[in-house]
Amino acid sequence: MEELIIEAGRTEKNYWRDLWRYRELFYFLAWRDLLVRYKQTVVGVAWSVIRPLLTMLVLTVVFGKLGKMPSGGVPYPILVLCGMLPWQFFSTALSESGNSLVTNSNMISKVYFPRMVVPAGSVITSFVDFLITVIILAGMMVWYRFVPSVHVVALPLFVLMAFAASFGAGLWIAALMVEYRDFRFVVPFIVQFGLYVSPVGYLSSRVSDLYGDPCRLLYSLNPMVGVIDGFRWSVLGGEQQLYLPGFCISLVGVVLLLVTGIWYFRKTERTFADVI
Repeated sequence: MEELIIEAGRTEKNYWRDLWRYRELFYFLAWRDLLVRYKQTVVGVAWSVIRPLLTMLVLTVVFGKLGKMPSGGVPYPILVLCGMLPWQFFSTALSESGNSLVTNSNMISKVYFPRMVVPAGSVITSFVDFLITVIILAGMMVWYRFVPSVHVVALPLFVLMAFAASFGAGLWIAALMVEYRDFRFVVPFIVQFGLYVSPVGYLSSRVSDLYGDPCRLLYSLNPMVGVIDGFRWSVLGGEQQLYLPGFCISLVGVVLLLVTGIWYFRKTERTFADVI
């Protein structure tokens, strides 16, 4: 039987050790969120398939048919769906993590455990939706008889980047929402706005074509730009080129988002039980 000792000012080493000790709680929260998400729903799990397909259809019509955006030599629906893979993961994790601490307020105010377990469980739940979208993309590539690029071996790197960006942003929103409940109105706006300022429905190279490389570097300050470009480069190949200067900027942005997210969450975590 393990003995739990709660001390004031425990070191970071002990905190991360506690995260490992509470790994079963992490699994439980992730599994519970999955069950609750689809409980008593008419469409059920199929919504994880319907939502990306509907979004893909809208973006294909808006940017592909009406906007006449170039597709880089691949079918436009595949281009859009490949961009949606990391974006949907990020946006869903942002929404789910933001509400996670408030939703579990009773448990947080009564029982000790590393609070980071809660938003982490929400990110894992969002990752399940991501995997479902991967299956849809694979099916569409078979339908269009499109063969993945040899760069697909680098895909785990970009999945890791998407996970880091999602977790870092989720920690920020989760911590802020505990103290400022108004953030529940801000998050949906961020998600909707981010969908169009990230290269989900179009190629990021269009920014260079229209405004020049300096603007594309500025555009790459959005961490998801490098993640989405990396996904397309690794999966689609062909004319999909990885813009290294912009990718490096996005990579730095992802690292900063993760590090500052952990820092701010740890800074405010000690007050969660008092204000939640």
